[in-house]
Amino acid sequence: MTETKRPSALDPGVSVSLLGTGPMGAPIARNIINAGVPLTLWNRTLQKAEAIEGGTVALRPAEAAADVVLTVLPDLPQVEALLEGEDGLLAGWARTGVAEPVLVIHGTLSPTAVTAFAAHCKSRYGVVVIDAPLSGGTIGAEQGRLSIMTGGPGSVVEWLTPLFKLYGSTVMWFGEAGAGAIVKACNQIVVAATVTALSESMALAKASGLDLEKVQAILKGGLANSEVLQQKGERWVSGDFHGGGSAKNQLKDLRFVTEAAADAGLALPVANTLTSAFQAMVTEGLGDLDHTGIYLSVTSNRVKEPS
Repeated sequence: MTETKRPSALDPGVSVSLLGTGPMGAPIARNIINAGVPLTLWNRTLQKAEAIEGGTVALRPAEAAADVVLTVLPDLPQVEALLEGEDGLLAGWARTGVAEPVLVIHGTLSPTAVTAFAAHCKSRYGVVVIDAPLSGGTIGAEQGRLSIMTGGPGSVVEWLTPLFKLYGSTVMWFGEAGAGAIVKACNQIVVAATVTALSESMALAKASGLDLEKVQAILKGGLANSEVLQQKGERWVSGDFHGGGSAKNQLKDLRFVTEAAADAGLALPVANTLTSAFQAMVTEGLGDLDHTGIYLSVTSNRVKEPS
C-alpha cells in the first residue's frame, strides 16, 4: 500500500465495514455514519446491527469484506472465526477482488498472539492486520474521544488515522503488530488499579458514614481525580454495577499483562495482586458485572471482631 495510491481511508473509493456492534462497536459505528462515511455492519446477533440507523447490514461476514474491516470484539478467537469458510471474510475479499484488505482489531488481545496472527495473515493471505486496542469506555466511544494505541505498518496506520479520528481523539503508533497490545496492557494495569483503589476508598467512606458524592467531589478536585472516577463515580453511589466493562474482561486483560511482563522479564506485584482480586470476583459469580463491582468483593471482606 502506498500513500499515492490511497492517501486516506476516507477516500470515496475505500469501503469500510465494522463487525461487532456491542457496547463499544455501536457508538463507534454511529460516529462513522454520522460523519457521512458509508458503513457496512455485521453482528452475530443481527438485531444489534439493524438497530444502528444509516448502516448497511450484512447477513454474514463475507458480505462485510470491505477494504477496511474494523472488528470490535473481545478477543482473538472471535476475530479468527470471521475469516474461514464460504461465509468468512477471506471468501468475501476473494469474491469482491479486494487486493490489499486491512483488518483492524480493536479488541484487547494477547501481545504474543496478535503478533503471530498478524504475521500469519500477511504471509498466507496478504491481509494487513492493525493491532489497535481502545481505551475510554462506552462514554469515550459515544463522545468520539477514545484513545487508540496502534501496532502494524506505520504507513497503513497513517492512512487509517483520518478514519480513527472519527471516534478517537488520541491516535498513536507504537511499532509493529503487538505493540498496541503491549500499550493496552500498560493501560489496563492503571485502569484495574484505579477501579480497585476507588472501590476501597468508597468502601471506607461508606463504612465511616460519609456522603459518597461529597467524598467524590473532593477527590475530583485534587490529585486523586481520574477519568475512571469521572465516568464511573455514580456506580459507587447508586450501587448499580450492571453493564459496562465486565470484570471477566478485566481479568482477561490482566492475564495478558502477566504474559507481557513475563516476556519482558519483569515481576509486577501490583498487577499480580489485581489479577488475584478480579479472579476472586469472577469465581464469586460476579464476572458479568462492571469491573467497578470489585467494590462488592471489597465490602464482603470485612474484618471480623474477635469473639
